[in-house]
Amino acid sequence: MQEQLSNYNKTQKALEFLKSLIKIPSFSKEEAETATFIASFLTNENIEINQHLNNVWAVNKYFDKTKPSILLNSHHDTVKPSQSYTRDPFNPEIIDGKLYGLGSNDAGGPLVSLLMVFIHFYNSNNLPYNLIFAATAEEENSGDNGIQSILPFFENIEFAVVGEPTSMEMSVAEKGILVLDCTAHGKSGHAARNVGINAIYQALPDIEWIKTFKHEKTSEWLGEVKQTVTVINAGQLHNVIPDTCTFTVDVRITEQYTHEEILNTFRKNLKSTVTPRSFKLRSSKIDVNHPFVQCAKNLNIKLFGSPTTSDRAVIPYPSVKIGPGDSNRSHTANEFIFVKELEDGIDVLLQLFTTFLSK
Repeated sequence: MQEQLSNYNKTQKALEFLKSLIKIPSFSKEEAETATFIASFLTNENIEINQHLNNVWAVNKYFDKTKPSILLNSHHDTVKPSQSYTRDPFNPEIIDGKLYGLGSNDAGGPLVSLLMVFIHFYNSNNLPYNLIFAATAEEENSGDNGIQSILPFFENIEFAVVGEPTSMEMSVAEKGILVLDCTAHGKSGHAARNVGINAIYQALPDIEWIKTFKHEKTSEWLGEVKQTVTVINAGQLHNVIPDTCTFTVDVRITEQYTHEEILNTFRKNLKSTVTPRSFKLRSSKIDVNHPFVQCAKNLNIKLFGSPTTSDRAVIPYPSVKIGPGDSNRSHTANEFIFVKELEDGIDVLLQLFTTFLSK
C-alpha cells in the first residue's frame, strides 16, 4: 500500500511539474523562464542547483568525485506551435487521459521522468555512481548554448541517459546529420538562343546521383545512410539561362561512416561544389553489451536504432535515449502525452535504475 501511495505521489508531482512547464513559453533560445521554474522547483525540493545560461543541473546529495557519474539529460525548449493548433498550446488540459500542451510529449514527459528518478535517489548515500540531472536548452535548434555549453563542468561521466519520447524503448544507436550546400555552375545567356550553359541542367546528373547512390556499409541498428535533396534554387527571369543552381542535401549518417568520409564521397562524385554546414551532429552508438543496456534487456525493454537526432549527437561519451511519449507526436499540432504513459515511464525508469544501481 505504501509503495502504491509512493507511485501515486510521484505521478502527481510529475503531472503538476509538467503542467507548470507547459504554461511557460520556452522556444529555443528563449528558455529563461522555464530555466527559472526548474531551478525553483529543485530548490523547493531542497536540492542545490547550478545554472549556466538557460541550463540547470544538480548532483546527488552525497556526490563523490572518486566515483563515476551518470548524466540524466533532457531538454526544456520547444519548437514554436504550428498554425494547425486548435487548442491553446500553453493551456495544459487533461482530457480522456491525455495531457495536452506544447512540449508535453517532446520532451516534457521524458524530462520530468528523469527528474523523478533523480529525486528518488537524491538522498541515497551508498550509490556506486553519482547522478547528475541536467535540464538543458537549445536542443530543438542544435544551439551552442545548450548541453554543449555545460559539458566542460562535468568530470568522470561514464555514460548518459537522454530523455526523449521513445515509447519507453531504448535507442542504442542514432543517426547523425550532415547538411550539404551544393552549387552547379553554368554560363548565362538568352533563353531564345543557343548560347550559355544552363546550370539547372548541370545540376540534374548530380541530383540523380544523390537519388540513386547507395553507400556500401549498412548499420545493424540504423540501416543505410539516407540522403535527400530538400531545397533547390536557380534563375530569376524566364528568358535568362541561369549560371548557378544551388541545392541542399540532408544526409542522415550511421555510425559506419564519419561526416568527413561522406563529404569526400560527395566531392568525388559530384561536379557541383559541395560545402558542409557543420560536422557537429554526429551519429552515436553504445555497445549492446554495456551493463546498463543489458539491464534494460533483462527488464524486457526493447532496443532500437533511432533515425532522429537528439542531444546524444554532441555528448562525447556512451549514451542511450529513452522516455515516455511517442516520437511521432513531436512537433505536431495539439501535442499530448498520455497520463498513463508518464506514470508507466516513471515506474520503468525507476525499476531500471534501481536494478542497475544495486548491482
